[in-house]
Amino acid sequence: MNAFVPILVLGAIAVAFAVFSVVVASIAGPRRYNRAKLEAYECGIDPTPQPTGGGRFPVKYYLTAMLFIVFDIEIVFLYPWAIHFDALGVFGFAAMALFMFNVFVAYAYEWRRGGLTWD
Repeated sequence: MNAFVPILVLGAIAVAFAVFSVVVASIAGPRRYNRAKLEAYECGIDPTPQPTGGGRFPVKYYLTAMLFIVFDIEIVFLYPWAIHFDALGVFGFAAMALFMFNVFVAYAYEWRRGGLTWD
């Protein structure tokens, strides 16, 4: 049980900070709202009404975000492997080489399709 005490203390500190932040923001925050504050933030793009049957919208931003997530997850898997590289031996090296090959194939595919061009 003594091993979990630091984790519980850190969790309690995180919860206390979250509650404290919400309470202070509601007390000290501005109470005057105008039309611009109540509108949805669309990354600088003014929202326009959609046609009644739906309509096309650009998905380039979302594709870039998904690419970031995929390659960010790759880095998350690389850190533990790099730390315990010597303890994993040949099997660990082969598994990570196969993983890196799969990620490289996805990267090459996106590059060839033009997913990394910033137009």
